[in-house]
Amino acid sequence: MKSTKTLTIALLASISLAGCDSSGGGGGSRDSIRAVGSSTVYPFAKQVAESFARSNPGYNSPLIESTGTGGGIQLFCSGAGADTPDMANASRRMKLSEFERCQANGVEEIIELQVGLDGIAFASAKEGITLNLSPRIVYEALAANPYGNEQTAKTWADVDPSLPNEPILVYGPPSTSGTRDALKELVLEAGCDSNPEMKALKDSDEDRHQTICTEVRSDGAYVDQGEQDNLIVQKIEGNPRSVGVFGFSYLEENADKVKGLPMNGVDPTYENISSFAYPGARPLYVYVKKAHMRAIPGLDLYLQEWVKSWDADGPLAEIGLVASPDEEKTMNERRVNEQIPMTAADLGGAAPAEVEEAGEPT
Repeated sequence: MKSTKTLTIALLASISLAGCDSSGGGGGSRDSIRAVGSSTVYPFAKQVAESFARSNPGYNSPLIESTGTGGGIQLFCSGAGADTPDMANASRRMKLSEFERCQANGVEEIIELQVGLDGIAFASAKEGITLNLSPRIVYEALAANPYGNEQTAKTWADVDPSLPNEPILVYGPPSTSGTRDALKELVLEAGCDSNPEMKALKDSDEDRHQTICTEVRSDGAYVDQGEQDNLIVQKIEGNPRSVGVFGFSYLEENADKVKGLPMNGVDPTYENISSFAYPGARPLYVYVKKAHMRAIPGLDLYLQEWVKSWDADGPLAEIGLVASPDEEKTMNERRVNEQIPMTAADLGGAAPAEVEEAGEPT
């Protein structure tokens, strides 16, 4: 049974959220934390939620939903209030356009936390195909129109004679996934820009460059496996000639079933991701509505649980999270303690004063 203190907090929360609702969200109240977003961040968020529940028995256990990064941020930015999520988990940084959508819908103060690092791991079954990959090889194998030309590669040997004469079959994340976004940015675009003409195209025609360099083929060589990375593990375990793409944490979790494939001769390991020696290394994020910090019981304590969990010797490292550099962790702990909101300038947009002068929502 909840304590009188907790019930009082819940009552205050409903009053506070009613105030939030006037700026975009619907009515009602809620006394449990709700987070949506990345399937990669999901197991870490669940672990933190379980630790929070054990440490704070007077509060409801947080509800964590795996909706994909893009879908999660869309829900997060739909407005403020009890019928909208308090947090969005993301395996890429929020885009400026998403931040502006949040602002337009009344989600005006957002706290951004980099909770750790992950890697986009390429893997195959334990006794499956072995490939020494590179961004160029991956791009030429998976691009819809490599370097603007027709895609003709059917086997890995068609891409590079040093690779096996086996059909290209890659199971990976959908377009709504932050893992797919990171695949495009960290691997496909890097491989595309190994061609000087494509690198020059970025300056002359950025939209065409984006299409040529990041559009994935749709002829069956790349199979969109949905937001559940565990399904990708199952697929490659069942087909030793196939390759999977998912977060490093899933590689760690399933080390008895699958093996990581090297990129530029560098294996996807904790050490190589933490040093950014592995080309697919990327940061992971959590976004929080500052207004909900005052309204949802335990939300501040849940963020403190993240801070206690993200060290290199902490519980999240045991399930595959790579700790951020010390200076980054210090900055993010300060963002939690002082509830410092991000700005458009953090994402490459106009500074607040400049946005206001332009007549845009601030």
